[in-house]
Amino acid sequence: MGKDKKPVVLISGCSSGIGRAFSSEFSKRNFHVAATARKIDSIRDIKSDKTGIYILDVTDEKSIKSCVKKVIKDFGRIDVLVNNAGYGLIGPAAEIPLDDIRNQYETNLFGLIALSQAVIPHMQNQGSGRIINISSVSGVLTTPFGGAYCSSKAAVNSISDAMRMELAPFNIQVVTVQPGAIKSNFGNRASGTVKKYHRPGSKYLFAAGYIDMRAMDSQNNPTDAEVFVSAVVKKILKKNPPALVRVGRLTVKLPLLKWLLPYSLLDRILKKRYGLDKSTDVK
Repeated sequence: MGKDKKPVVLISGCSSGIGRAFSSEFSKRNFHVAATARKIDSIRDIKSDKTGIYILDVTDEKSIKSCVKKVIKDFGRIDVLVNNAGYGLIGPAAEIPLDDIRNQYETNLFGLIALSQAVIPHMQNQGSGRIINISSVSGVLTTPFGGAYCSSKAAVNSISDAMRMELAPFNIQVVTVQPGAIKSNFGNRASGTVKKYHRPGSKYLFAAGYIDMRAMDSQNNPTDAEVFVSAVVKKILKKNPPALVRVGRLTVKLPLLKWLLPYSLLDRILKKRYGLDKSTDVK
């Protein structure tokens, strides 16, 4: 690794799934890759002459500043930032602990903003850059038991729109990527948070199986992460990349449902799918 003419990409959340696939794809395209994760041991195996590994916790300001400083020192610049770090918090909004919801936003939204703010000055100084914000098609269509996750991604969609316009004068392009169902550890992590709704203390015990189903929805016939990333990178590296990239199963269906159906019909469909179409006598 060194300060040569190869472009440099910084990627958050590389321990598995999409982030790891991004690291591999950019390396194949002759980028210097700064792959990051909260635990360095989770990415030691991807270290190479093209890929450097760094500790990065997007919820920790000191970690962000330290990581960006090290990447700039090692490579001399950052040409592309991929804001990929994130996870899915699943459960009924009435019962999810408020601290868990705050953490969902700290990771999915505030972490994205904080890392961007740390990198943007360097891009402004070099007169170019590209920021790729990994959102979700779930940020377009909200489903029952996905309110915390879906709303955090809706906020990512919105802040990305603002960033795209605000950074244009500095020759910094911003692309929002809205994946559909992509093969990853998303479902396993989400499933680990929903056991509490199987206990008698939850008013949603009657829907516990549906909450489990929502946690694993994205892993139902998913697109392979490598296929997804290859298609995305091909689009985002165009001279004039699109403002929005959608790849993966459900990326057409879900937005169409949101845009075409009246709320009354859409609510009816989603309530039936997630076991909320009948009154309950839970007390």
